Amino acid sequence: MFDRRPLQALQHQLSTLAERSLDRHVRLAVTGLSRSGKTAFITALVHQLEQAGLQQARLPLWQVCASGRLLGARRVPQQHHHIPSFGYEAGLAALSGEPPAWPAPTRGLSELRLELRYHSRHPLWRHLGGDTSRLFVEIVDYPGEWLLDLPLLQQSYAQWSQQVRKQLAAPELAALAAPWLQLGSALNGTSRYDEALAARLAQAYTDYLHAAKAQLGRQLIQPGRFVLPGEYAGAPVLQFTPWLWPAPEGAPGRESLYAMFEQRFEHYKRHLVAGFYHDHFASFDRQVVLVDCLQPLQQGPAAWDDLAQTLGLLLQSFQYGQSNWWRRLFAPRIDRLLFAASKADHVTPDQHGALQALLESLTQGGRAHARFEGIQVASQVLASVRAGQFHTLTHQGKPLTVIEGTGLDGTPVALFPGDLPIGRPDAAYWQAPIQPLALRPRPWDQTGPMAHLRLDQALEFLLGDKLR
Repeated sequence: MFDRRPLQALQHQLSTLAERSLDRHVRLAVTGLSRSGKTAFITALVHQLEQAGLQQARLPLWQVCASGRLLGARRVPQQHHHIPSFGYEAGLAALSGEPPAWPAPTRGLSELRLELRYHSRHPLWRHLGGDTSRLFVEIVDYPGEWLLDLPLLQQSYAQWSQQVRKQLAAPELAALAAPWLQLGSALNGTSRYDEALAARLAQAYTDYLHAAKAQLGRQLIQPGRFVLPGEYAGAPVLQFTPWLWPAPEGAPGRESLYAMFEQRFEHYKRHLVAGFYHDHFASFDRQVVLVDCLQPLQQGPAAWDDLAQTLGLLLQSFQYGQSNWWRRLFAPRIDRLLFAASKADHVTPDQHGALQALLESLTQGGRAHARFEGIQVASQVLASVRAGQFHTLTHQGKPLTVIEGTGLDGTPVALFPGDLPIGRPDAAYWQAPIQPLALRPRPWDQTGPMAHLRLDQALEFLLGDKLR
């Protein structure tokens, strides 16, 4: 039987090449660390685009929509058949449920492809495409934790183990790591490989990473796929740990546990880390980085400093540079980068300026590097799906703006969360940090678009220049 797969692959490559040559194709990547709102952001973005074609979307700052030139948007079959599809329907069902709930979080790589049709103002596009122009947008969702593995490419197994040893100098981390370290307390450099022990050690180390994330708000988690394994859950490539016990003297024995862990570490780097970068990350045109600035403000200075360090490592991974036509054809590079502080509806409107200042403080290094490379960078505060609404009341004879909403347990909430610091919090702030808010989405009757904050501003920055 004739194998059509090579022909289909060639057709896909030629189609993508033609779209890129006319600048009619954008690969938009969305990432962020856990609980930053990636799934809700993509679900809301696609929903607003579909509503825009019905002239119902609330997107006044998106020029192509505000001017009435957008004809519509529809989901079309994705061309990367080996990548799982983004769960848009499931996310929409969660947000419109009774009661409404947040979509399931990102667990791995997924993709969704859209076709946008619009009236172009550009004379060339009008000449080539007639009255109607098209833009294909591929939205790619992936965990930010996976990018944190890229620095491992520059480290040996021994160097990475030493790095973890230094991290455990912090007493709070050492306490969480105690069960894992105790499990391997009898190990030394000559200990023979034992499959069952290797699996238990890897699970204990993974439990430590989860605990550091959940209890201390730590975001610098390596290897990232230990907490978000995707399709590699249970695979031997994820069954190793740093070596914090007596190391071998000289070259490790081939049958030793140390040698097996070292081999798996190198395999992990070569196939999972470098493979992801080569197959996916290097092809992104534009990037959204969602940041939850509020969570570390509730967890203490160590959590704040850890997030700043983590974002610094994450942002070093991006392949910056302006995309001229030659690069678009053969070597796409990120040419627009949006940093977005999510959950803007969890603070009062007068604090949005401070929230943006916090975001810019956390991403200062990455923004400076991107600008140096000549790409466009923007920082915004937004809420892709509104959960809180603002209400002004009188408190002790003075007006006070509070946030009203519904807690995750269904309890009504009306709270003034507090004032945000400008930049890195000082010692005085930690004496009275902001009050935590955990709200469910507002009920949505599905007769129109969901309420949001500044999603149209994000769309204008990310796609506005392609829809002129």
